[in-house]
Amino acid sequence: MIWNMRSIIGAPVRPHARPRVVEVPPFDLPVPQASIDDAAFVRSCGRAGRLLPAEAYDALVGLADRPDPSGALLLRGLDVGALPPTPSSPTSVTGKDLRSETILLTVARVLGQPVGYLPEHGGDLVQQIVPTRSASDRQVSTSSKVELMFHTEAAFHPHMPRYLLLLCLRGDPSAHTTLASVGEVLPHLPADVVRTLFEPRFRTAVDESYLHGRRNVLGPCIPVLRGGADPTDPGSVGPGQVSMVFDADLMVGTDPEADDALREMSRAVATHHTAVALEAGDLLVVDNTVAVHGRSPFTPRFDGTDRWLQRTFVLSDLTPSAPERRGRIIVTHFGA
Repeated sequence: MIWNMRSIIGAPVRPHARPRVVEVPPFDLPVPQASIDDAAFVRSCGRAGRLLPAEAYDALVGLADRPDPSGALLLRGLDVGALPPTPSSPTSVTGKDLRSETILLTVARVLGQPVGYLPEHGGDLVQQIVPTRSASDRQVSTSSKVELMFHTEAAFHPHMPRYLLLLCLRGDPSAHTTLASVGEVLPHLPADVVRTLFEPRFRTAVDESYLHGRRNVLGPCIPVLRGGADPTDPGSVGPGQVSMVFDADLMVGTDPEADDALREMSRAVATHHTAVALEAGDLLVVDNTVAVHGRSPFTPRFDGTDRWLQRTFVLSDLTPSAPERRGRIIVTHFGA
């Protein structure tokens, strides 16, 4: 999305844009005759992109070319097949077929290269996101009792995903995925705060799941916002593409003014965002450079009927991660 920074600062307040919804007609997508851990599975999904309905394919290419104002796209009506009970943990054997995994990785290949991160469910390319009793009140994807705070996915990571894909197999109407995009949030911030957010005065701690008991460390100094005609002057004339890296839980400022700017940013996304209650067959594609996301609390039943999403991460290019990647699994080491 191209924005003129001068036109954004002080712009009239308006409701946050909602993700574009694309109704996908029925289509046949052959399930690869290989294990999902086999490179042949992803190659087959890459070739299957040509079999997607034009409505879906064009919307995905359009998203890659020009981010939606909401920072996301919702493909609706996908056939995820017959489902067994919701598993009790992300690593439980489900016995389900691989139809939904095929759809998810086919969409991922249209957008780029799907990868796993070793600490995230052992590096699975497709992760099962289900509520668990042990994580119910933690800031992790398997929580339920707490609000999942707004964050850029893997904001601390040198190989942060470009896209986050969430495919809903079984929904819960009380669980809302929340979204706040940079273009929609900036009008709610004072110009001096925006100027501070463009400066490399922020550091991000590592998510606990990546540490395995090691002492946490803060990453290098980075800006929250990048882009614009002149990143040091948000009021400068001229358009520029603005991206955002933000984590309400793990990011800190390097000085009091930067901390104040983060608090203003947290207030802005908390009061100005949109939300989607995903239903079975919904695939939400989040542009991780444009939008932060979270999730509302909900009450799981742990009876096999709970909310069940499948998730994958997409890089635009595999090359930069090559020294820290085995196949499609990124193995970057964090902590001290």
